[in-house]
Amino acid sequence: MPENPVSDLSATSFLTLYCHAADARSGEPVLNDIKSLEIAAFLDTFLSSSGDPLARDLVAGRLKGSLVTHIAMRAKRYDEYVREFLARYPEGVVVNIGCGLDSRFFRTDNGTVHFYDLDLPEVVSLRHRFFGDTDRYHQIASSVLEYGWMDAVSVHQGPFLFMAEGVFMYLAPGDVKALVLELQKRFPGSELVCEVVNAGWLEGPFRKIVDFKMRRELHIGKEAAFRSGLRHTREMEEWNAGIEFLDDWSYVDSYEKNLGWLRIFRNIRWMRYIQWTVHYRLN
Repeated sequence: MPENPVSDLSATSFLTLYCHAADARSGEPVLNDIKSLEIAAFLDTFLSSSGDPLARDLVAGRLKGSLVTHIAMRAKRYDEYVREFLARYPEGVVVNIGCGLDSRFFRTDNGTVHFYDLDLPEVVSLRHRFFGDTDRYHQIASSVLEYGWMDAVSVHQGPFLFMAEGVFMYLAPGDVKALVLELQKRFPGSELVCEVVNAGWLEGPFRKIVDFKMRRELHIGKEAAFRSGLRHTREMEEWNAGIEFLDDWSYVDSYEKNLGWLRIFRNIRWMRYIQWTVHYRLN
C-alpha cells in the first residue's frame, strides 16, 4: 500500500470510516457498523507510519465525540432512506454516490435490491479488499462527473434512488446543477437524497470559519474544500420544471440520546440549515 494512497478528497472517506469504527466500539453505538472495525484495523497498518496529521489522528483515535455522533447519525438516517425506498419499491435500484468505505448495501440489503457503490478509482480499488461484487451488488470506479457510469446503471428499469452523503459540497456549483439535471433527464421519476451546506457559509467571514475547521481542526487537505451549497432547502426546484422537493433532515432532528444538548437547536432555523440533507423527486 503506497504511503499516500488517496487524494485529499478521498481521504474524507477515511475520516468517515474511522468515525463509524469509533461509534461501533462505543458502549451505545448509533450506527453499529461492525464492518468498519475490520477496515480500520487494516488501515492502521499503513496509516500508522504516515506523516500526515489526519492519519496520525485517526490511528490514535483522536476524534471529537460530537463528530463521531454526527457522522453515525447521518449514516443511520441515509440507511433509513434506503429502507423507506425499498419498502415502496422492493426491487428498486440504489446508487450510493461517493460511497467511500461504507458498507450500506450490507446493512440494508432486502434480498432483491440492485445496489451500486460509486467512488473514485483509488477508493474503489481499496474497497475491493473488503467487498466483492455480486449479481445485485456492483462497485463503479469513476468520478460522479464522468457520466459514463450512468450507462451501467441504466440497464435497469428502476425505480432509482440516488444518494450523495457528504459529496455535493465538494463539487463546483455548476457541476452539481448539471449532474442533477442529467439525472433528471436520464432517470425521470428517480429520487435524490443528498447532503448540502448553506451557501451563505461559503462567503465572507463564514468562509474562514469553515476553512479553519477543515484544515486546523480536522486536518483535511486543501483539495477537499467546500465549494457549493444551497440558499434554501427547496432551491433545486428552481433549477428545472419537474424537480419536486419531498422532505429534508438535519442532525438536530434526531432523537438519538448521543446528540446531547445540541437538540435544543432543533427549532432554531439558521442552526438547522447550516449543513443538512434534502430529498427530491426528479420528475
